[in-house]
Amino acid sequence: MSGTTFVDAQGLHAWYGSSHVLHGVDIALARGETVGLLGRNGMGKSTLIRTLLGHVSEREGRISVDGRDCSRARPHQMAKSGIAYVPEGRGVFPNLSVRENLVMAARPGRDGRCPWNVEAVLKTFPRLAERLGHLGGQLSGGEQQMLSIGRALMTHPELIILDEATEGLAPQIVAEIWRVIAQIRASGIATLIVDRDYRKVAANTDRLVVLQKGKVVLTGASAALRDSAELASYLGV
Repeated sequence: MSGTTFVDAQGLHAWYGSSHVLHGVDIALARGETVGLLGRNGMGKSTLIRTLLGHVSEREGRISVDGRDCSRARPHQMAKSGIAYVPEGRGVFPNLSVRENLVMAARPGRDGRCPWNVEAVLKTFPRLAERLGHLGGQLSGGEQQMLSIGRALMTHPELIILDEATEGLAPQIVAEIWRVIAQIRASGIATLIVDRDYRKVAANTDRLVVLQKGKVVLTGASAALRDSAELASYLGV
């Protein structure tokens, strides 16, 4: 894990209308760091992600990316700053082919390198190679998830945010997704992971951040927290 901070968010508040969801959240990710964001349903995890990405318009607090103030940045500006998003629900374009879904997002990294081309994604997800001409809407849920992750990688991000990447998938596909997450982690791309399987999250991250009612209530090294009674109490397990 690098010691250089890539994303630093301080004092985040977020609202949906009159509903105050985030209450002064601080969260930071270093370059190359993998962080698990945990909490029971309705505790603010997706809202925090959407706030970091600029999707929540009613927000307060400071967000810096690579030292630049992005507190009021729009989603497309956050994407240009080196952040990729794999949303819950996958966001695959149903009327584009697998190849078109991949190529439409492709751009070089901010350093100009392009290691994640179509060939590299298909090597990582051989199942997609067999369906290269299929439309996104013809793929299974697991294949769509692979496509969504592959598309994110082709933007050459410095941070990938994965929101419930294994939700509703067959065990074999879940294992495949975690294998790729480990590969992403090893490549040095920073990752923020939301997933219901907290033990898998703890096993595949450097650090855990736990939300309860829109506040950070626990944070620490994944290895130290994964079997702790305190973590279990906040997650209701």
